[in-house]
Amino acid sequence: MSRTRITAVVAATATVAAAVTTVLAGTASAAQGCRIDYQPNEWSGGFTANVRVSPGDTALSGWTVTWSYPGGQRITGGWNATVSQAGTTVTARNAAWNGSVPAGGSTEFGVQGTSTSGSAAPTGFTLNGVPCNGAPPPTTTPPPTTPPPTTPPPTTPPPTTPPPTTPPPTTPPPTTPPPTTPPPTTPPPAGCAGAVLCDGFENQTGSTPSGDWSVVNPDCSGTGRASVDTATTHSGSRSLRIDGAQGYCNHVFVRSTKDLSAVGTVRYGRIWLRHTTALPTQHVTMMAMTDAADGNKDLRMGGQNAALQWNRASDDATLPEQSPSGVALSVPLPTGRWTCLEFMVDGNQGQLRTWLDGVAVTGLTADGTPTHDIDSQWYNRTWRPRLTDLKLGWESYGEGADTLWYDDVALGASRIGC
Repeated sequence: MSRTRITAVVAATATVAAAVTTVLAGTASAAQGCRIDYQPNEWSGGFTANVRVSPGDTALSGWTVTWSYPGGQRITGGWNATVSQAGTTVTARNAAWNGSVPAGGSTEFGVQGTSTSGSAAPTGFTLNGVPCNGAPPPTTTPPPTTPPPTTPPPTTPPPTTPPPTTPPPTTPPPTTPPPTTPPPTTPPPAGCAGAVLCDGFENQTGSTPSGDWSVVNPDCSGTGRASVDTATTHSGSRSLRIDGAQGYCNHVFVRSTKDLSAVGTVRYGRIWLRHTTALPTQHVTMMAMTDAADGNKDLRMGGQNAALQWNRASDDATLPEQSPSGVALSVPLPTGRWTCLEFMVDGNQGQLRTWLDGVAVTGLTADGTPTHDIDSQWYNRTWRPRLTDLKLGWESYGEGADTLWYDDVALGASRIGC
């Protein structure tokens, strides 16, 4: 797909909405000197945009940015924010890790969407309900100055006709019960609905994973350790703990021993994950799945350049591409809390999708159409994966040690949800 990069920064002013916006992380305000810088990258039929939020001299504990598209733009996804669109109005709310912005500081997020030819630049930027980029504050309509009428009220007495005495109708109200069809359930179901693999490690009785899981160290082994933990869990009383060390031969994985063939060629996964150390600059892996259609090489989920990425062991292709623009379309993996990681690998169509805490990640999406900075390297050859197993653990190809916990792991043929 051809893309023409537009580097101009749009800082449009506009009339503002009068509503007060509620933010995700408590009540926050914005100074009149706030600034929203919107930098688009457009091509025929679509666009991405990087949006920088600068609150001015007021620190934020959470933020909501809104703007309007006067043209035919429609948001299809975003990163580093939760983004939605109603009509022409777009609303972006902070993610869990970037809600706090100091006075004089800034944070960034991005959006992706479709557009019609010649779509106009967005307008009406607000931060927590306050106009930004030099727009005036909301105007208020002054009260009318016209004096009230001095004409006296009419003195005609009210009518004396008595009210009708016709009794009310005795027909009983209809007894047709309301429809029982439940409303549509757009969000994916919670729990492990329909999953082939659903494991919270509650059946582990010892300190070393066994039974439905086995410890593996491909090629060589070192100081990496896998254990069953009872102190840090997402639910229940047990989780899988990985003490991941730096260096390839210090890797360790725990592999599911279940027969996963019933999942089929379209595989959905859900993993609750927690770790202690931010993803490093060099490549690491935290999940791997053997691909029988790719010489039994692994399809790997991990990180590089401080953000999540997918990687093929057979040719080292990455998703997204590791250009600065590509990395910006992925997201870091939050530390010190449980995060819900979901993915879909479609072996029929050769597609891959990823969600973090329920939000689709643009840079971790291979949609079948090569896109610069995202999946053009991924599609340098035909890719129709046939995954056969699931391995959770840690593998470092240079720098990077981490302690990770895995819990409430599920695999199925449809989306499972967080």
